[in-house]
Amino acid sequence: MSAIEWNKQKSAFLAAKDEAQNQARQRIALQFLCGEDLDAVLAHDDESKSRICRRLKRLIERERLKGFKGHWSYDLNRHIGLKQALESLKASISS
Repeated sequence: MSAIEWNKQKSAFLAAKDEAQNQARQRIALQFLCGEDLDAVLAHDDESKSRICRRLKRLIERERLKGFKGHWSYDLNRHIGLKQALESLKASISS
């Protein structure tokens, strides 16, 4: 195996690993904070997705305020997971 092929495989593996981490972060944030499963939410109709988007926006704002105030329970990974879940949900809503 040449060094070029190895580097391509390495970068593909690292990209897949990052994507899996992002999806796991989204799933955990939704499950713990909203009690919703990401796959089930993505299967809903646009109206219920919009309702969940509004809920996620409120949760993100609460997390942002916790971080701003330096609250002990603030978690950056939870904040990132909620933001990524919101972006995924917005992308799945048909315009």
